[in-house]
Amino acid sequence: MVLSTPNFNVSHLLAVGGISLATGCFLGAMLTSASLPKPKARATRDAAHPSFSDSYSSSDEEYSDEESEDEVEINSKSLNEIPGEVRMALVVRTDLRMGKGKAAAQCAHAAVGCYRKMTNVNAESGNLVLLNRWLKAGQAKITLQCPHEDEMELLFAKAMSLNVNATIIHDAGRTQIAAGSATVLGLGPAPRSVLDEITGGLKLY
Repeated sequence: MVLSTPNFNVSHLLAVGGISLATGCFLGAMLTSASLPKPKARATRDAAHPSFSDSYSSSDEEYSDEESEDEVEINSKSLNEIPGEVRMALVVRTDLRMGKGKAAAQCAHAAVGCYRKMTNVNAESGNLVLLNRWLKAGQAKITLQCPHEDEMELLFAKAMSLNVNATIIHDAGRTQIAAGSATVLGLGPAPRSVLDEITGGLKLY
């Protein structure tokens, strides 16, 4: 007895094999993706994500722009011919016990206040010559400390007597300290030799 062998079509075999392979790949991918952890959505700082938060609270007054500064205009043009390094000094009151962020913000206010006064060419305090010397040399700044407001006032008066641009920042008083407190005295930019006459006895902050 002779057994007959079915006449298989090679193209049919290839088609069936291809379908099986594709099905296996699909199922494998599905099982793998199901076992992987879902990626977390990335927060973005825009209106669609009002709950976005940083390491600080937006209500912290260290970041408030409601501080005020004195209105005294000091003519520093007599200092333009004095040679040497030109710098800015920022004198911080230590008796207020401000936090680091608060003190940094107050120093920034003082630095900007001094800069603004010297850029105003229509004001008595305007002095672009000395300001440009400071800008071109790297805008050197030094932070110093004084123990209380009375000493800060004395330093301010001495700055006026030496024709050094000066501004005192007064806090808005909504968090750490009382409203109107004098926090930082900004001095300069001015020649270092002149600033040393005012702040030479102060310690670094």
